Amino acid sequence: MQLPCGMAPVPMPQWLAPVRDEAGDPADPPPQRPSEPDAADCCGEGCARCVFDVYEEALLRYEAELAAWRARQS
Repeated sequence: MQLPCGMAPVPMPQWLAPVRDEAGDPADPPPQRPSEPDAADCCGEGCARCVFDVYEEALLRYEAELAAWRARQS
């Protein structure tokens, strides 16, 4: 599948699967995965910071936050 802005979709790695009802400190909830933009959210004009670029940056932050949260829960 080709997205309008030319960026190929990235499959979600197994280790990044959604957090399954992991019990933990209610004061330290797991981070929330960012919402993936729809293909229609991209204007297709080759923007320097496409909505998909912004999403990828948010996803990298989420991965780091999730890893840190899981380490705290261990």
